[in-house]
Amino acid sequence: MTVAYKEIIYEVENGVATITINRPDQLNALTDLTQAEIRHALEQSEINPDVVGTILTGAGRGFCSGVDMNALGGMSEAGKRLGNNYEYLQADPGNPDNDPNYQSSPTYFLGLRKPLIAAINGAAAGLGFSYATFCDMRFMDESAKIVTSFAPRGLIAEHGTSWMLPKLVGPSNALDMNWSSRKINGEEAFRLGYANRLCKDGACVSEAKAYLREIGQTSAPMSIMMMKRQIYKHLSKELGEAMSESTAWMDESLARNDFKEGVASFVERRPPNFEKIYLSE
Repeated sequence: MTVAYKEIIYEVENGVATITINRPDQLNALTDLTQAEIRHALEQSEINPDVVGTILTGAGRGFCSGVDMNALGGMSEAGKRLGNNYEYLQADPGNPDNDPNYQSSPTYFLGLRKPLIAAINGAAAGLGFSYATFCDMRFMDESAKIVTSFAPRGLIAEHGTSWMLPKLVGPSNALDMNWSSRKINGEEAFRLGYANRLCKDGACVSEAKAYLREIGQTSAPMSIMMMKRQIYKHLSKELGEAMSESTAWMDESLARNDFKEGVASFVERRPPNFEKIYLSE
């Protein structure tokens, strides 16, 4: 389904999709429409067999400053969540096991079959911080800053960050980030383990693209998908249960053509030609 997006830019180049939140005058603050467009664009990445993975970034000098303040004002006045239904953007981008843990936003990022990297080029706050937290990896410019911003608004840790953030930086650091709501630059985020790559200013998007293209040339798409599935499904499982499931999935991978191709390409010292994944729209 081809859609003319209004608040994001969606591009695919050399196997890498890029979603750019395109509200620079509002530091890419999220409206209901922005969120619906991001979800729809991620489905387009999922069903395109030529796409290795997707990068989420922001236009201008910010990554995403959170929910648009006009929407927050409406929520405060009403005393509840508000939302609009954009029927023409209805999408189901992932969740191969129909796992209820992957149905909310932004937790549905974990159910995507393909990698999603946050290229944090500027301020990431509130829901924008949550979006980055639930991406698979974070490439962050040195001068970019992250901030939870929930406590100063009289809120709690929202959008699943109380579950995900401690797994990235540890409980004490997660509490510090939430309690103090202080601004953390790229260097500290990298030291804490939140950022996977520390980039020169302006380079996070290009480095994220290079990373996805590299794994697209060396790793089987099915292996990438199954490894992501393993990592997130096994975060909350006992070791024995995780081992049993991994053993069953390993037996399946040994029977695939990708395994034969992986061995053959290694022996013949040539790039592998792995099978692409075709998903129904």
